[in-house]
Amino acid sequence: MFENLGDRLQNAIDKIKGYGKITEENIGEAMREIRLALLEADVNYKVVKEFTNNVKEKALGEEVKKSINPGDLFVKIVNDELTELLGGEAAPLNLAGSPAILMLVGLQGSGKTTTIGKLANFLRKKHAKKPLLVACDVYRPAAIDQLKTIGKQLNIEVYEEGKKDPVGIADNAIRYARENGYDYVLIDTAGRLHIDEELMDELNNIKDKVHPKEILLVIDAMMGQDAINVIEGFNNKLDLTGVILTKLDGDTRGGVSLSVRHLTNVPIKFIGTSEKLDGLDSFDPERMAGRILGMGDVVSLVEKAEEAIDEKEAMKSAKRLESGKFDLEDFLSTMNQMKKLGPLENIIKMLPGAKKMGLTNIKVNPKDMAHIEAIVLSMTPKERRNPDIIKASRKTRIAKGSGTSVQEVNKLLMQFEQMKKMMKNMKNGNMKLPF
Repeated sequence: MFENLGDRLQNAIDKIKGYGKITEENIGEAMREIRLALLEADVNYKVVKEFTNNVKEKALGEEVKKSINPGDLFVKIVNDELTELLGGEAAPLNLAGSPAILMLVGLQGSGKTTTIGKLANFLRKKHAKKPLLVACDVYRPAAIDQLKTIGKQLNIEVYEEGKKDPVGIADNAIRYARENGYDYVLIDTAGRLHIDEELMDELNNIKDKVHPKEILLVIDAMMGQDAINVIEGFNNKLDLTGVILTKLDGDTRGGVSLSVRHLTNVPIKFIGTSEKLDGLDSFDPERMAGRILGMGDVVSLVEKAEEAIDEKEAMKSAKRLESGKFDLEDFLSTMNQMKKLGPLENIIKMLPGAKKMGLTNIKVNPKDMAHIEAIVLSMTPKERRNPDIIKASRKTRIAKGSGTSVQEVNKLLMQFEQMKKMMKNMKNGNMKLPF
């Protein structure tokens, strides 16, 4: 998401960096490029106009004219305005209450039922507490079965009473949650193909009965600017506390996320980053602005690592690497830890300066990773601990066992040795690559 927008904004910023100072004349071309980039990313035209006017006004201010390095200050202005446009500060969930009650609403096809599973999984990981899913979509065929399947995958209980009155189901679920020590209740409500009075009456009745602290609208980012009308339609009736944007990992231009807060005053609280049940991230305007402008997002990367990586295993591998005793068993363990972070391309994009170094174009084929894992697993423990003993006959056996070729085995062994040498050089302060 935002890849093309980020490229265009960075190109415009680079033009300003080349000038000794910012003037009305030299900023014009950069502002035109920024305006076009935002419009092509499907950002609302009113938002684009206000954003570019604010940037231009601040860029031509006295503070910039007197600045030693106006280019760097221009980056800061764009980053600050982008952060403000996205909402300024992250909007945390209100998890007050015992249990905390969260109600998810949305149109059919927005990914609401999958998202409620993702959110329950997120809350359980983040706060180490016990969520309960509640099936109140009694109209859509197989909606209850879908939620039960998700619950089974996550080992999270689903409360359901079949196709009864949704208001009664929600009320009974809260009582059940209190009696059984659940910390969070997440209610999956019915959706429609469009907003209608019948749907809104039902949602309002559930709201009045259980008094949720959070009413979150799940919306497909690929709707584009139509999403604004949907948000306003739900918000006028329900007083939404936040939005969850799904499918931001797809081909969507992402402009709706730059328009939501400014046009509706409803904060984006989460974004869907993949179809997997751990593919939900909290939305932080400052971090998102940094990603769009190619500044990376180290904080999110660290948080992701803390959640996914076994700290003891990571420390053990790091110490062995430092001591020069790092072997293929350590390599396999490290690779498995890295896999938990998600696709390597996504991790690289969070690194500051990755774009300028050309790293964001790196594509890692999951099959290649699977081949590496198969090769290492086809080795005996002795071979993994002592790769030097792997000669011709052993390579042939390993290749057959892993369904690969001797050439691929040789390539892996060579890359492993190069990595060890590089790490040794880094430890000794010599950053020159060994090949």
